[in-house]
This record gives sequence, C-alpha cells and structure tokens, in this order.
Amino acid sequence: MTEHDEIPEVKTESLMDKISEKFHGDGSSSPSHADFENKSPVKASSPPPVQSSMKSRIYRLFGREKPVHKVLGGGKPADVFLWRNKKISASVLGGATAVYAFFELLEYHLITLVCHISILALAIMFLWSNVSTFINKSPPRIPEVQLPEDLFLQIAAELRIEINRALAMLRNVASGREIKSFLVIIAGLWVLSIVGSWCNFLTLFYMTFVLLHTVPVLYEKYEDKIDPLAEKAMIEIKKQYAVFDAKVLSKIPRGTVKDKKKA
Repeated sequence: MTEHDEIPEVKTESLMDKISEKFHGDGSSSPSHADFENKSPVKASSPPPVQSSMKSRIYRLFGREKPVHKVLGGGKPADVFLWRNKKISASVLGGATAVYAFFELLEYHLITLVCHISILALAIMFLWSNVSTFINKSPPRIPEVQLPEDLFLQIAAELRIEINRALAMLRNVASGREIKSFLVIIAGLWVLSIVGSWCNFLTLFYMTFVLLHTVPVLYEKYEDKIDPLAEKAMIEIKKQYAVFDAKVLSKIPRGTVKDKKKA
C-alpha cells in the first residue's frame, strides 16, 4: 500500500515542477522587465519619410501652405465664411439678402432709410421720456455710445499698408518691369468693367458677399478633388504663357525707370 501511495505523489511533483519551469524559468524564453526598459519605444506618430515627402509635394491652390481658415484670417469672420456656426452664418447671409432685396427690389435708398429709422427712433424716445412722468414709469435708459479710437486707428493703419502695397505694385507694372503682372491686372480690370456694365455696385457687392459664404466652404470640403484639377489647369496656363512669351512678349522692348538717389 505504501508503494502505491508514493507513486502518484512523484507524478504530481514532477508535473508541478514542469509547469513552474515554464512560467518561472531562467528567462531565456520570456523577456524580463529590464529587457522591455532597454528597448527603445517605437514612435507611431511620426510618419515615414516617404509619406512626409509626398505631403510636401501636394499642390495647393494659389500656393497656399496654411489651412483655409488661416488664409481667411482665422478669426470670427473666417468662422462665419466657413460656416463653423451654421446659425450665425445663415443669419448673416439672410440679413444681407434682406438688405439687398430691400434696396434693389423695392428701390429704397440708403439715405432715405437711415433718415426714416432715425426719425422713428428719436420720436419714440422723445415721447417715452415725456410720457413717463405722467404714467409713473422710469424714463428710458439711453446708453452712451462712443466709438473706440484704437479700432479706427488699426483699420486706418491696415488700409494704409494695403494701399501703399497696391501703389508700389502699380508703379512696378507701369514701369514696364513685370509684363506678366501687367497682363493680369489688365485682364482683371477688363473683366471687372464687363461685370460692372451688367450690374450696379450694390449687386456686385452682394454677389461678392454670397461668393465669400459659398466658395471657401465648398473648397474646404472638396479641396482634395479641386487641387489636382487646379494643378492641371495651372500647368496648361504656364505652357500657353511660355509660348506667348516666346512669340510676343520677348520681342517687346522694356523700359527702365531709374530711381532718384536721396541725398
């Protein structure tokens, strides 16, 4: 009986020893904690160099490197143009449409509208201030409105910079130095004159306002499809311009303007 009792104990001990050797061995088959610490972590966020180079080669319309939101200024006007808040953008576009319909379709004039609104507002405030003493109610609180000086100075400074930049560009074009810019400006003014003959200034302003609320948001949504088409169009335009330059523009004599030296 004793021999039969000792045999299953040996088998049980040998089986447990094998299991313990597999899980608590000398470390040759399973890596230790120190091995994991010595290994350098793999950075999954950094893209491979092939993908980064391909991203840098992607053509963007007008050679932009920033997102559309940054190109439009990155502030609240950009949020309105790109419909970041649909209620605000829809209300702004609806208000502009109502104003355009009011002036253009109903043939109401701006000065007349401003005068009528001022007359109505002053009459209501005047009557309310006088009647409030008889009906035992407080008179209306008319806020004191003052235009901030810094805002107007900032707007004037920005306008001055842009006007000086436009004047410098026109001076370079008029001096005969940049034929390409000359042709672009002439073509733009010619197209603008045609559009101006079709509609008045208010209609042109409203069309521009509507385009600002539609074109940027559509381009941001479908820029992956628009940019390749724009790249093909720019390549074809450059080819045609190279032919035109070789046949016509290169034969035109260019004038030079000598800048006066300041004493």
